[in-house]
Amino acid sequence: MLTTMTNESKNSRFKRLAKQRGERVLRDIHLIGNLSNRNNYEYTDQDISKLFRTIEEEIRLSKSRFITKKTRKLDF
Repeated sequence: MLTTMTNESKNSRFKRLAKQRGERVLRDIHLIGNLSNRNNYEYTDQDISKLFRTIEEEIRLSKSRFITKKTRKLDF
């Protein structure tokens, strides 16, 4: 099925946006890794745990949105 505004299929649009957004996320994850340089930054284990706990929770929530409600019920 084509979208009316761009004549782009929903799947093509998904793939285009997923690629752009995925690349942006990967770039930002790499930049977060740069924060590990203790010559430039000071942080505690608690700071790191909070950062990654928040990121991991958001990934979990985003991923769950792709699972249908019927499938989710089977997982419990």
